[in-house]
Amino acid sequence: MSVDFKEYSRKMDRTLDHLAEEFDAVRAGRANAKVLDRICVQYYGSETPLNGVATISSPDARTLVIQPWDSKLLKDIQKAILTSDLGINPQNDGRVIRLVFPQLTEERRRDLTKQVKKYAEEAKVAMRNIRRDGMDYVKKLKKNSEITEDDQKKAEKDLQDMLDKYIKKVDTALAAKEKELMAI
Repeated sequence: MSVDFKEYSRKMDRTLDHLAEEFDAVRAGRANAKVLDRICVQYYGSETPLNGVATISSPDARTLVIQPWDSKLLKDIQKAILTSDLGINPQNDGRVIRLVFPQLTEERRRDLTKQVKKYAEEAKVAMRNIRRDGMDYVKKLKKNSEITEDDQKKAEKDLQDMLDKYIKKVDTALAAKEKELMAI
């Protein structure tokens, strides 16, 4: 009997997807609307994502323009951006908010590289925890005599191989993001 690890594979895929979202939110010197995905604005008494109350466009490589559908939101959007960890000062002209992304300094690039390494390490830890859950499941099956010892060894090897494959994907994504961050 072979053990089914689809559930653990799906969990590792979700971890990879989450890592990609984390990486997308780290700005690399170019204007990217994804950096605003985490910013929420008070809109009729509830926290609403910024892209749910405004149009976000990028007229050039280093500028984002936020045009709220309701002009009363300009001040709230500006305040939300200022209190976020973006580190960019929004310019409000009464109709739209402009975000001008400065060139990244060498020091800022290093800081961002450390940040993405931290995200990658968190993803690896999450994946190791998923593997541990899988190993516990296999041991439980063995304890209940649902699988043989040989099946247990094979299942544990399969889990380790799956983990190694996903760790490689994390390392590849990290290397690509580091390269993007360090490119001038």
